[in-house]
Amino acid sequence: MPTMPIRLVMKLSLLLPVLLLLTILPARASNASGGKRGRAPVQAQETGFLNRSLEQHGVTYRYQVYLPEEYRKDDGKQWPVILFLHGRGERGSEGMWQTQVGLPEAVRDHPERWPFVIVMPQCPLGSFWTDPKMLQMAMESLDREVTEFHLDQERTYLVGLSMGGYGAWELAKNHPHRWAAISIAAGGIFWSYEPERWQQAATLPAEYARAVGKTPMWLFHGSEDPVVHAKQSEIMYEAVKAQGGRIRLWIYQSLKHDCWSRAYNDPEVPRWLLNHRRSYKLETAFAERQIVPLHPVAIKLPPSTLDGFSGEYRDSTGRPAAWFFRQGEMLYEKTAQGEIYAMAPESPTVFFYPNGSTIGRLTFERDRTGALSATYHDDRHEERWERKK
Repeated sequence: MPTMPIRLVMKLSLLLPVLLLLTILPARASNASGGKRGRAPVQAQETGFLNRSLEQHGVTYRYQVYLPEEYRKDDGKQWPVILFLHGRGERGSEGMWQTQVGLPEAVRDHPERWPFVIVMPQCPLGSFWTDPKMLQMAMESLDREVTEFHLDQERTYLVGLSMGGYGAWELAKNHPHRWAAISIAAGGIFWSYEPERWQQAATLPAEYARAVGKTPMWLFHGSEDPVVHAKQSEIMYEAVKAQGGRIRLWIYQSLKHDCWSRAYNDPEVPRWLLNHRRSYKLETAFAERQIVPLHPVAIKLPPSTLDGFSGEYRDSTGRPAAWFFRQGEMLYEKTAQGEIYAMAPESPTVFFYPNGSTIGRLTFERDRTGALSATYHDDRHEERWERKK
């Protein structure tokens, strides 16, 4: 029998370990990427504002669900959930407008304040949230997302504004044991599109109050609201109070219909919601009514102090940012664009804008060398300017 040449045997002995290594590596790579062969790699959980739809009675309704960035479907954590009902101006069928106003806007500004999954159905044009079909659609959208994302039914909350506030009162009455807490801005039970409901003003508020029972409620309203009069929230506050319920009412002085931007920008609101669970409702009565001023009370500073803040201020690049000057007993700001704003002091160094933003503040301060700077800050950002020497 012929024998293999010695050189060929040596070459094969050198190649054999390489062939074995090439055989093993694909198997290891397969195990590292997916465990068992054939298993698809794990997909990252999509978060943010997600599109959803449901069909009822042959009609397709588009809606949105918001998932916080930290949400993970497979970590076993049960997240609290909010059902949010938008106002009349956000009606439609595209499934998007309801994410632009009110609570969704507050979530975009400060997602860290709102650790909730939020379900945002959309009411079509020509319909109202108080229509039975719309209420059914809203509840079904909530139920679907509770199931899909394994949400905490002990921490299920209801939020509505304007027309959505009308709908929220209906869901509060019809499903009082579903909600851990309820927040309504510029809402009521006397619908502007059905003025004849006012004929039941002597009995209707008590019916709603009895149905809501001990479910905690926080109402917000602008004192100058021309669309849904503040009287609506006042009536319901008194009705719930008379029935021994748990309710808070904040009336914002000088605000008109849009009180929700001020309300849901307050970090206390999400904290208040999270303090409540569906099965742990207190039986004691509680009622609190507050008038919230649009601005703080201004103090009086001497002209010499105001003159001390006057001058030209520049940003970090050296460009002109603002000029401050005194006129009479008031300090004024002139922007780089030439606009002039009155300013009022709430402390010796902090000023607010009495004819403008309720949030913006300007703080003057001196460093160790005596150099003066002004820092503007609102709820979103901060700018620091140095006075020109």
